[in-house]
Amino acid sequence: MDNDVFTFLVGGKAGEGVKKAGSVAAHIFSSMGQHVFQMDDYMSLIRGGHNFSVVSASSRWITSQYMKANLVVNFDKRSCDTHINDVADGGVVIFNSDEQENADGIGIPLSSEAEKYPMKKLMYGVGAVAILASAIGFKKEQMNQSIKNQYPRGIEDNIKFANIIYDMVNDECQGKFLLSKGEIKRPIITGNEAISLGAIAGGLDTYFGYPMTPASSILHFLAKQAENFGLAVVHAESELAVINMAIGSAFTGARSMVGTSGGGFALMTEGISLAGITETPLLCVLSMRPGPATGVPTYTEQADLRFALSAGHGDFLRIIASPGTIEEAYYLTAEMLDLVWKFQTPGILLTEKHLSESSMTIDLEVGRAKWAEPKMHQGGDYKRYIDKDDGISPMLFPPSKEIIKWNSYEHDELGITTENAGMIAKMHEKRNKKVIAFVNYLKNKETVNIIRGEHPTNIFAYGSTYMSVLEALRYGKLNPTVIQPTYLSPLPTWELEEFKDQDNIVVEQSISGQFTTLLTEKAGIKVRTTIKRYDGRPFDPIELSKKIKEVL
Repeated sequence: MDNDVFTFLVGGKAGEGVKKAGSVAAHIFSSMGQHVFQMDDYMSLIRGGHNFSVVSASSRWITSQYMKANLVVNFDKRSCDTHINDVADGGVVIFNSDEQENADGIGIPLSSEAEKYPMKKLMYGVGAVAILASAIGFKKEQMNQSIKNQYPRGIEDNIKFANIIYDMVNDECQGKFLLSKGEIKRPIITGNEAISLGAIAGGLDTYFGYPMTPASSILHFLAKQAENFGLAVVHAESELAVINMAIGSAFTGARSMVGTSGGGFALMTEGISLAGITETPLLCVLSMRPGPATGVPTYTEQADLRFALSAGHGDFLRIIASPGTIEEAYYLTAEMLDLVWKFQTPGILLTEKHLSESSMTIDLEVGRAKWAEPKMHQGGDYKRYIDKDDGISPMLFPPSKEIIKWNSYEHDELGITTENAGMIAKMHEKRNKKVIAFVNYLKNKETVNIIRGEHPTNIFAYGSTYMSVLEALRYGKLNPTVIQPTYLSPLPTWELEEFKDQDNIVVEQSISGQFTTLLTEKAGIKVRTTIKRYDGRPFDPIELSKKIKEVL
């Protein structure tokens, strides 16, 4: 297999078990000790829209899916037509002969066989797993155990159907793609699961959400884990309710987090500003999808960066950070929860659909996660907004004999409304001290991931695009220096100083080059070229490798 990577692609209509088949394939590979990356592509249709799942596995660390697949299973004609150019050299295509005749590949009567079972079209996904099992040299016993573990409903029917499909393709597929076994079986999780677990590790108490792809699965995951970790998880009636409930929750001392995408975040921006003046510790997960407006709900983009940087009216500290890998999402979420409580200000964990919903094998050190601890009032008369050298006022939560007043109006140190010119200026200066304190704090932290290379050109990327860049460089055997700022506001310009006058290119997913603009305006980085993609799809490492080669 080319490039030491095996890729399995399964496609069909929504409701035919495509995503589940991809997930089962990913778990099979991870159970073999392989490194895995899985991406699901689906339309915003409950039934009928074209879905596909692509799973890439390797004996080495892998950070992206490959669209050139070694094994392609198509459930319908549309899938055959869509993925006709997604077959790697020497790859095998299996298609549903009941749906299409004379297609390239091996045809099997998937529909007519599935009709014999109560679940009917949901059986297609089981069939795809059976085809994969044959191709990677699994014995029936191994396959049946995997199906039993992954498909708990209708086990007997699933195993019977899988064995029939296995026999149909076995003569031509058996052992065609034998994969090596690794020594370590790694867990495989999605980016949103990593974010959720990182928040729990950081001391999360309450989560408020209103479902909006691609952030919805954070709400679902935390709701399932609520009892295990003593969480209060609330599906509110709107994003307006979400942000205000979270601020109210933080007033009582609960570590609170919210999650949404661009349209929902637009409704939350007044609340973000409220958190700015009340100095509320609040973490918001903003998982980007293409816009404007509804945009393309189930696809990926990085065009909300400028929006996040300026979210909420007025001047106040906004902490914005973006994880570059699913593993980093775990640690960074816990760290962000700690920071918003340390500096009593809203923070935005900026990510995108490609990281949120893709799955990846990880190696986590659970104990490395930060635990959010606020500066607490130690006694005496309490002033909620007392002016300290670093701008950070000690906190106190109800129940208390002291008066605790949070105010959305400009206020004095007690929190009492004011329109006095001197006090307005003093409170502005107080809050601005936190910006200075935070920058000084970051200067002692790791804020930029840098992988040094020998080529004189540097590549800048952030978020999930960083994973795509790393895989593209591995594929193309290219070795420029790669720079991924984890913190975007305040941008750690002191870490980027050395690159100002060097040869730099940027890889990002926005048509206007928002990340390029940020680097140029804030850090003075001279950017020769920006490689962009803005069709809702993540970069493919092979295509991206070719583009980078052209620029280098």
